[in-house]
Amino acid sequence: MEHAMPYLFVAAAAFLATYLCVPIAKRLARRWGAIDYPSKRRINTTPIPRLGGLAVFAGLCCALIVEIAGIKLLGWPPILIPHPSMSINYPLLGVAFLIVVATGAVDDVRSLSPKKKLLGQVLAACVAASAGLLIGRVVNPLVPGTEIDLGLIAYPITVIYLVAFTNIINLIDGLDGLAAGISGIASLSMFSFAVLSGRLDAATLSIALFGACLAFLRYNFHPATIFLGDSGSLLLGFGLGTISLLNVSRTAALTSLIIPLIVAGVPILDTLSAIVRRRRAHVSIGQADKGHIHHRLIQEGYDQRQAVLLIYGWCLLLSLGAVIINQVSVGPRIVIFLVLLACSALFASRLHLFEPVLRHHYNPKTKRDEIVTPEDPGFADEERAAAEAHEERIERLEELLPGKGPHRSRDAHAREDD
Repeated sequence: MEHAMPYLFVAAAAFLATYLCVPIAKRLARRWGAIDYPSKRRINTTPIPRLGGLAVFAGLCCALIVEIAGIKLLGWPPILIPHPSMSINYPLLGVAFLIVVATGAVDDVRSLSPKKKLLGQVLAACVAASAGLLIGRVVNPLVPGTEIDLGLIAYPITVIYLVAFTNIINLIDGLDGLAAGISGIASLSMFSFAVLSGRLDAATLSIALFGACLAFLRYNFHPATIFLGDSGSLLLGFGLGTISLLNVSRTAALTSLIIPLIVAGVPILDTLSAIVRRRRAHVSIGQADKGHIHHRLIQEGYDQRQAVLLIYGWCLLLSLGAVIINQVSVGPRIVIFLVLLACSALFASRLHLFEPVLRHHYNPKTKRDEIVTPEDPGFADEERAAAEAHEERIERLEELLPGKGPHRSRDAHAREDD
């Protein structure tokens, strides 16, 4: 119990600070015009202030202050001690978090272009990598007892990893309480991994993130009175990515890299399906659509609360599987991973996550190529055209196979005559 007290105080500090700062964030959002107004793509039917990420960030800062005070005054064990194989500049890592929040906050107020927003994320990831948050070597799964030294390529790999993690939460943030709840479940799971591996820095950050998410859900669960905004969704994604890297040593085993991906499996699958869906429709990957998991569940007839709770359950299942994987030998790990993968694939197939919800359509009236949705009359025409083109490709492939199509051998015709 004595060892748990610092974590309880840190979580409580993050919870209380976030809870008290949400009303302030609401007032700032209204003053600066950071408001989500109803639209075709949005679920909300009334204007809702965003900038909720400022309250979450305040909660993390307060948790850090309480932790430092506990170390100085109460003799808590120091947490800002990296793994012996890593050398992390924690103040510089804090600057990376500040850059992420600032990028998201500016976007909430001014609506940055995708390139500028991505630039801010890349800058934050570069700062984090320069602070020492790197995986320099990975265990070679093909040759036991050996390692693969990544060298300078460790920097771009870390940057890409952090930017990807940052965006998976941002993309799934579409229903009241969804992103905050998923992040809370993921951070609590990562907290358990950090405690088991003795990573105090990762454990403290993850439990603080959990406390902040829990407090924010008081205002954000349906019906929400404030949204995370990009300031919050980017912060949560970057925080989870950072925790996952703090949880591993500079020499990372394959399992330690896969476990965070399992925990964040739902937003990762949502992001992957969005990329595939848009590529199949021949539209830009950055083109927004209504084919995300939460959109599909709403289309299936679930209301907001039901859809969010169903996704929570999916996340809990994956987190539980990750916890079990972390405790068993290699054989059962593979079996559990394949079961989780099969269940997620079945769910994705049931929701048609990979099917396009946008199409190119030539409008004879405007004489322009337009992007159409299932609500537009031209969408059905493009769906039929795509299906016909697919059938034609299948027929051409069958003609190339031996004994198929018009080029079948005489023996094949003879067998049919017999």
